[in-house]
Amino acid sequence: MKLVESFADFKAGKNIDRPTMVRVLEDVFRTLIKKKYGSDDNFDVIVNTQKGDLELWRVREIVPDGEVTDERTQISVSEAKSIDSDYEVGDECYEQLELEDFGRRAVMAARQTLISRIQELEKDEVYKRYVDRVGDIVIGEVHQILKKEILIIDDATSNELVLPKTEMIKGDYFRKGDMVRGVINRVEMRNNNPAIIISRTDNTFLEKLLEQEVPEIEDGLITVRRIVRIPGERAKVAVESYDDRIDPVGACVGMKGSRIHGIVRELKNENIDIVNFTTNVSLFIQRALTPAKVSNIELDLDKERAAVYLKPDQVSLAIGKGGTNIKLASRLTGFEIDVYREQAEYEMDDVDLDEFADEIEEWIIDDLKRIGCDTARSVLSLSKEELLRRTDLEEETVSEVLRILASEFEDEG
Repeated sequence: MKLVESFADFKAGKNIDRPTMVRVLEDVFRTLIKKKYGSDDNFDVIVNTQKGDLELWRVREIVPDGEVTDERTQISVSEAKSIDSDYEVGDECYEQLELEDFGRRAVMAARQTLISRIQELEKDEVYKRYVDRVGDIVIGEVHQILKKEILIIDDATSNELVLPKTEMIKGDYFRKGDMVRGVINRVEMRNNNPAIIISRTDNTFLEKLLEQEVPEIEDGLITVRRIVRIPGERAKVAVESYDDRIDPVGACVGMKGSRIHGIVRELKNENIDIVNFTTNVSLFIQRALTPAKVSNIELDLDKERAAVYLKPDQVSLAIGKGGTNIKLASRLTGFEIDVYREQAEYEMDDVDLDEFADEIEEWIIDDLKRIGCDTARSVLSLSKEELLRRTDLEEETVSEVLRILASEFEDEG
């Protein structure tokens, strides 16, 4: 009888290599033998890895009738002949054991032990497999949507992946059955089970997407030096080529944006700026502030601060929606960037915001300066909606500031 047929679930140990599977089966059945016979010294456990069959054989020395002194290692010749008539005294008697010989209770216990051992091995295999793949992109189908995370079935392995809501891009919305891409962020144990956490907000996700779309990156001709992101809104990527014949920015963007468009769509229209990396700090800051055109930069290398001067129409471009552009430029370059309008562009009748310190609180003036508004007219040139969007000020405060500043010029009139 093929004993392992009663353990059919384990014929092809899922995710487990054959030598390990053989070892586990041998261990389980040798334990079964020890419990019944006290020792497994004179037993053979044979596993057929091709068919998944397992056989148990009891081996005893054949002795004359009446001379058996140890029933575990010896068998009388008459009993041996009942197994095979060709047996003679002095031969080794091979007796195949049947599952029923061990009793139902012992078999059920062995089955439970086997289930437990296989499950533990599968968990270990899954953990090892994915730990080695941290940083790789995976794609899978949404299986279940929970309150704090989405469960996804890996398309390649059928293992479960976890996409926490905190690792999703703003604007991500998935339904059951949708295909989702992400990067393996980490593998952790939850209640003794491996949890493969994937992310769509990690910088590595953008890096790997670029690698997939830009052969020159995969081939090592272009290197991604730095990436900073506000997921779903904006990203800045500094790239470098060691081959003067290759334009790294052009290669990443592709003809008419062909390479970058697919990535932008995947990242929910995240605005991606690709810039050339350089060790020239001043030039790097200029490039990081793209699409704004910088007029002049004053660096304080000790404090890692940069005073950037721009024409009035470039200030809002440098700062970006909600300050995203200047935040990312600071993170990309490692410099705190202060934006200033060029003094030469001030209108003759304009007034510096500091002149209103007796009517407007200092922290409000600082907030306005943060978005590049350091004069009355620079504030008045923006609508209330624009000021609310770009500052941390309340609507009532913005209205009052606009009233105070506007009255200054009304008085002059």
